[in-house]
Order: sequence, then structure tokens, then C-alpha cells
Amino acid sequence: MGLLGDIIGKVKDKASIGKAALLSRNHSTAALRLTVLRATTHEADVPPPDNHLAAILAAGEGPRTAAAVVIDVLMRRLHKTTSSAVAIKCLLSLHVIVRRGNFILHDQLSVYPATGGRNYLKLSDFRENSSPTTWELSTWIRWYAKYLEQILSTSRILGYFLFSTSCTLEREKAKEIIASLLCKDLLREIDGLINVLEEICKTPDCVHLEGNKLLLEVMGLVGEDYFTTVDEIVIRVEEFKERLSCLSFVDSVELVCALKRLEDCKDRLNSLFDVNGSGSGLVEDLWVLVSEMKDKVGEVKGFKEEKMVLSWGRFESARFGERVKPHDSVQFASNRFAFQFAYGELVK
Repeated sequence: MGLLGDIIGKVKDKASIGKAALLSRNHSTAALRLTVLRATTHEADVPPPDNHLAAILAAGEGPRTAAAVVIDVLMRRLHKTTSSAVAIKCLLSLHVIVRRGNFILHDQLSVYPATGGRNYLKLSDFRENSSPTTWELSTWIRWYAKYLEQILSTSRILGYFLFSTSCTLEREKAKEIIASLLCKDLLREIDGLINVLEEICKTPDCVHLEGNKLLLEVMGLVGEDYFTTVDEIVIRVEEFKERLSCLSFVDSVELVCALKRLEDCKDRLNSLFDVNGSGSGLVEDLWVLVSEMKDKVGEVKGFKEEKMVLSWGRFESARFGERVKPHDSVQFASNRFAFQFAYGELVK
């Protein structure tokens, strides 16, 4: 950004903090606004401090109005800023809320704004061209916004917030009922999870941002998401392993197409994450299971993958054409998430 840009950014931060402190008549609301502002400064290579992120998460432990203020301030700051550093810190804060926030914060995130329940990140055209670095960071912002939108969309399908530590109970319940799901519903869940992996594969490669601490923080969270997604997929593919003898032709075709999409992600995912580190065993289990299942489906049904693909064209069936359209409202299956949850247009 350069020295001048750094100075201007610090001046803007101080002005925003001062304005928030002066204009807010409610001391608790002012404190929440200041917390968000301090977590989303203009410093380009400095991640939000842990204590400020912890303060944002703590808003979910108080009155619902506190959580509403935090989400509202974050979203407004995200939508109004022209600074790439501020935008990506807002997205990072939202990502932390998805992963570590409690039900109240998730609830407020899901129905923002209150007058319509839509949750747009709306950053498909975000660009800051003040320098090559900010230009490339803008590419990251557009990708990151779309990735978070995909997480929220897949969470809607599963009925609980994907990756959330506070949704462990819902996740365990989901594992228990997977065996009772119809094949079309199980395939729909796998499709949503694969969409997350495919979005991860689109992570930008930016030469000017190597070693950027802020992006390293982002990729740390994405790496945790990756291993959780693999675990969710393995559980569901293993359930199909138990159903091989009774799968219809349609379900068999869609399953193989899904497995092929997974295989297409393998090389890119292995290049992004250390497969020899934590979670490597689970990842290896996935690829072994995918290969094994593709062969077994062909053996059981007596046809080859090539014939299936030629019969059905691309690796998407008409069934997945029924995905929720923009502006639709969808309710979570879980009673805990019995609220309507709608999204705007996804970034292409």
C-alpha cells in the first residue's frame, strides 16, 4: 500500500473510532461498534487481534440485541468500504463467527438484514486498484466472499452450520439419521459439500501476496474447513457403500458423477494443503474410498463410468437443477435452526 497509504489508513481508523465513540448514546452499543472497528483496521498485513475477535464472539453470550449490533456493524462496514484490507478483515471476522460463534450470532448472521432475511456479501465487483498488491488482494476478496456464501448455502442444505464448533450436537444427530435419508437427499448433501471443496480449489494464486500474514490467517481457517468437509463427505460416501446393492441406475450415475468431481479436486487440494500433516489419514481415506466406490458401482451395476457419463452428459443431473434459487427462503431441518435463511445472487 505504501507509506502514504498506511498513514491515511491509520487516520481513517482513528476518525472512525472517534466518531463511533462520540455519536453513540448507548455505552454498550458504542463498545460493540468499537470492537468491530478495531478488528477491521486498514493495516494491510495485520490480522484482527485475537482479543478483538474474542470480544466479537462474546457478543453472542449477551442479549440478542448485542449480537444484532455486531453483525449489522460488520455487514455495513463490509459493504461500504473501498479498502481491501478492511473488506478482507470483515470477511475473516464473519468466517470466525461461522466457525466459533454460538447460536445467537449464527441466527443474526442468517437473517441479516432483519427486514427480509437476506444475507448478501455482494462483493463480486469489489476492486481496489491503488497498487498491484491491493489489486491482487481484491481478487482474494471476491473469491473469499463467494466461498463464505457457499459455506452458508451448504449449511442450509445440511441443517446446521458447517464447521461450527457450537453445532457439534446437530452434527452428531445428523450422523445418526444419515442412514434413514433417501438417496436423493444424501446425494444433495454430498453435492453441497463438494461445492465447498470446488470453491476451495479456486483459491487465487497471487505473486505479490506471498507471506501476507492476513491471508495466511485466512488459509489457516480454510484448511480447517477442508478437513472437516472431507470428514463430512466420507461419512456419506460410506453410507452409499452400504447401499450399493439397492441403488437405482439414476442414483448410481449421480454418485459416480459426484465421485468424479471429487477426484478432479484432488491435485489442487493436495497442492494447497500439507497432506502429510494433521488430517492426512482422513484425506487419504477419502481418495481410497472414492476410487474403491467408483469401481464397485461399476461392478454391481454392470456398466462402465464412460458409458454413464456419455448417457448423462456433464457431471450434473437434472436432480441438482432443483437447487435453491436466489431470493428463495429455506428453513433448516434442525429444530434449533427453525428460522428462514435466504441468500442473494452468488458470484459467478
